[in-house]
Amino acid sequence: MSRRLPIISTIIVLAAVATMIALGIWQLGRRAEKEALIASYEAAMGADDLVVFPIKGEGEALLFRRSQIDCQSVAKIEAVSGTSAKGQKGWVQRATCRSGAIVDLGYSRDIAKPDFTGGKATGVIAPGPRLVADPPLAGLEPMAKPDPGDLPNNHLAYAGQWFFFALTALVIYVLALRRRRE
Repeated sequence: MSRRLPIISTIIVLAAVATMIALGIWQLGRRAEKEALIASYEAAMGADDLVVFPIKGEGEALLFRRSQIDCQSVAKIEAVSGTSAKGQKGWVQRATCRSGAIVDLGYSRDIAKPDFTGGKATGVIAPGPRLVADPPLAGLEPMAKPDPGDLPNNHLAYAGQWFFFALTALVIYVLALRRRRE
């Protein structure tokens, strides 16, 4: 007597495998979108015109463009780990303006807060959004400039994971069917 293929289990496994394959294909599409986004950011770095800083957190299209803000008063200054323009590790002094804008003032090896009470800052809009001051302010050293190449583009790896999960599900199901027949 031959055992029949379990219909409901087979449908569930095949639906899961189809979903995983679709997610892998979707990740491949996202990879192309992310590459285009990074290319647009790299092109934006070459523009010299100033854009309005996106204080409310919106404005992905403005990342890596030059901007200027007037930080009339400072709510707080904190030291965050960072890198100098020369590649040294140390501290970037980050000011939060009362307007909500965030400005990376400059690099220092010292964690002590700089004497900055506010003023105009010009620089490059980095993810956050935050303005990376160029030139640096408050007597600090230049920081490493934001680089679109540092943005992660893991979509190929994610696609590979989804395809691997689909293959694994199929192998496990086939092994379960073989064991069931024995």
